[in-house]
Amino acid sequence: MFDPLKAKTRILVYTLGAFAIGATGASALGWTSPPGLPTFTEAPQVAEDLVRPAVELSAAFTAISEAVTPAVVRIETERPRSVAGGGQDPFPIPEEFRRFFDMPDPGDRGGQEPPPQTAGGSGFIVSSDGYILTNDHVVSEATRIRVFLPDRREYTAELVGTDPTTDLAVIKISENGLPTLSLGSSADIRVGEWVLAVGNPGLGGGSSSLDYTVTAGIISAIGRPLQLIQGELLRQEAWQEVAGFAIEDFIQTDAVINPGNSGGPLVNVYGQVVGINSAIASRTGFFQGYGFAIPVDLAKRIMEDLVEFGEVRRAYLGIEMQGVEPVDAEYYGLPRTMGVLVQNAPADGPAARAGIQQEDVIVAIDDQDVERPGQLQLLIAQKRPGDQVRVRLYRDGEPREIDVRLGEADLGPRVSQATAPRSSIEDRIGIDVAPLDDSAAEQFGYDSAGGVVIQGVSPAGPAGRRGVQPGERLHSINQEDISSVEDVERILASTEAGDVVSLRLGRPDGSSRVVNIRVPG
Repeated sequence: MFDPLKAKTRILVYTLGAFAIGATGASALGWTSPPGLPTFTEAPQVAEDLVRPAVELSAAFTAISEAVTPAVVRIETERPRSVAGGGQDPFPIPEEFRRFFDMPDPGDRGGQEPPPQTAGGSGFIVSSDGYILTNDHVVSEATRIRVFLPDRREYTAELVGTDPTTDLAVIKISENGLPTLSLGSSADIRVGEWVLAVGNPGLGGGSSSLDYTVTAGIISAIGRPLQLIQGELLRQEAWQEVAGFAIEDFIQTDAVINPGNSGGPLVNVYGQVVGINSAIASRTGFFQGYGFAIPVDLAKRIMEDLVEFGEVRRAYLGIEMQGVEPVDAEYYGLPRTMGVLVQNAPADGPAARAGIQQEDVIVAIDDQDVERPGQLQLLIAQKRPGDQVRVRLYRDGEPREIDVRLGEADLGPRVSQATAPRSSIEDRIGIDVAPLDDSAAEQFGYDSAGGVVIQGVSPAGPAGRRGVQPGERLHSINQEDISSVEDVERILASTEAGDVVSLRLGRPDGSSRVVNIRVPG
């Protein structure tokens, strides 16, 4: 059976051997260049059989990348700054000192709303009709979600549903015939196995300079209980009551994961998704050797509920638990240190009704061993409310089996603020137009009024990415002259998703330019 860790070791040995051969050959041959004009002799070629494993591994990585990347998408979102926290002054100056610097109050915007904050992330297409799996933290609270494909197509996405307790979300774009990824099984992964992380590691805010980067590494560990999701839920008042339902049984990898990779796939050597990139452990916020992914088996189950119901219907066992330590295993007569210790089983819960008691030690669910609390949560979350499971446990040093019919957890408002494609073409290309009256002419520096001016631009919208600026005069659309806002609405009303809109823009200095924009789906 192929062992990735041994293969990696062989590659290192072969590489060191190749360096040794090259160094010996160079010392024996020396330089052959004439004085004053140094040239190098051709280095001896390394024997093919020595490098064949490295060549085969390289070819495998290339094939995986080519197969996976077309279905990985870049996601851009807009959020109100009050939600994103982006309206704060990064270098605050106390109010009593602001008058010395002649600085206005940072919250005083003349009655205007602060511009939205843009952020970025990744996702991957799971169905040819446009369903996309990503992280909850990538799209939650977004007022607009845009999706970009590697072939440069772009769409406005609809939020199907989110589950903050697992940091998973599903969005959808209106398109058919899309490339998709195959979902593998996270239950089958092994420590030391090769994996590739694919995503958009740009720093967010619409950056596309690092689109669709592929990084390689191995599975470093499984079942990491980081308390990241629970900690985030506890910080949000609306979600504090369900923080105990957070499932944190992460896959750890040394494949590079940076901001923006969130929501992208972690794939095995067969190109199958085994995890969803979600978090990094770092003191700087950037990758320092520890990346974490949500197991795909959990993601499948959550995705099914979000697509079918728009929310998660979480199965519920009804216990409070803690991990088993060696001293517990000795006290309760366990064959080894494993399982979860039941600390409480509320009388009205499924477990108590089936006969599970305090101090029972659960060691298996449906013949699947339970090693830790996160794993038990993961196994139960993959079931549906009403399913019956067989619980194997130890009580008073004796093994027992109890059948439990699972209940349904109350997770409260499980769908974040939904977004949908906007009907207005102006909104979809990200501009706000207004008559260029005397007030606007004075505001933007024009000598006279008349016509239409671009009053606002969404930074992450199609127009904003093409460099359109507030204050530019709109002379024509698709070579039709513009004299009023009604002209803009009339011309754009006949424009469909995928069409190109050509804007001729003017500036106060009399110069003009043309900007072509594709209308997103």
